[in-house]
Amino acid sequence: MRTADPELHRQRRQQIVGAAVELFATKGLAKTTTAEICRAAGVSTGNLFHYFPSKLAIFYALFEVDRDEWDELFAATAADPDPWAGLMRVVDQLAADAAHPVLAGLLVEIFAQAHRDPECAALVAEGDQRMLRGITALVERLVADGRADPVVPPPDAARWVLTTTDAFHTRGYPEPDRDRTTEIAQAKQVIARLLGHPEGR
Repeated sequence: MRTADPELHRQRRQQIVGAAVELFATKGLAKTTTAEICRAAGVSTGNLFHYFPSKLAIFYALFEVDRDEWDELFAATAADPDPWAGLMRVVDQLAADAAHPVLAGLLVEIFAQAHRDPECAALVAEGDQRMLRGITALVERLVADGRADPVVPPPDAARWVLTTTDAFHTRGYPEPDRDRTTEIAQAKQVIARLLGHPEGR
């Protein structure tokens, strides 16, 4: 009996999810069909259902891919001897994600689904808590190193870091032509001042 290759299985799942992302972002979950996902992923219907039992399961897998990517990044920042450099990597990644052409539409669909679907809402909350834990750990290291003196406890400071970087998403519609390079630099300056880091002085 042939044993399944776990890495190949993971890659095939990611291939299907990657193909579905743009469809979910542009057409929405309800209007996207499994046939469209199959065509975009280059797989048969039978093959698709070998990896996912339903279209909704593919949608939920978006959170799995996001979790894996952020777990990898936070593991790298934990190993970095410079927690400020690690935090700036997180800010850069948040900015890069926000600049992706399908992300705005995808976020709209995710929050709409979360509003009516408790499982989706739980996945959104879990992802938010993961981000808060990862950023809090970096702030705590900065404080322990004497390189930060936030006016609020580290968990609250981490929440304000995320609130600041949320502007990368929310300013997209009213200001589509804004200077992203300047915006990122300004966000980092604001975060440095918030944390009482020397970069903000």
